Amino acid sequence: MGHAQQLRDLLAPLGVYRWEGTFQWGELQSQGAALDQVAEELADTQQEMHLATAQGEGLDRILSLLGRERGEASVEDLRATAAALLRIGGGSFTLAAMNDTLRGCGLPARVEETGDPLKLKVIFPQAAGIPAGFAQVQARVEDILPCHVQVEYQFGEAE
Repeated sequence: MGHAQQLRDLLAPLGVYRWEGTFQWGELQSQGAALDQVAEELADTQQEMHLATAQGEGLDRILSLLGRERGEASVEDLRATAAALLRIGGGSFTLAAMNDTLRGCGLPARVEETGDPLKLKVIFPQAAGIPAGFAQVQARVEDILPCHVQVEYQFGEAE
């Protein structure tokens, strides 16, 4: 039911309006149409406000704040990436949190500690060598990991 009918139903019990043959019903229909348009815009805004439902402008803005672009990824993958990136920080740079964020961003890698507290190893177990476009992947990894840590990369499993 549209807003015009809701307004009519609200005013009908008063008994002071004649709906047939007067301008009153036309006036309510125009006001109802304006309210329908506002409701539609509010619904779109509400959808874009939440990461779980954002698809267009809202998702683009969240990704922009996180230093990412839409690219070729699906909406679901972009939501997962944004959620993973929003989970990091706040003193939660544990090994599990870093690995969760890498997986959430779609990176086929895992982080391991080395003996040095200022060095981490990022392992790409499925890669036989340095993959094409690795500079972009490296930049993403280093955006996720703590900036004071030196990152060492390994491709394939160690033997």
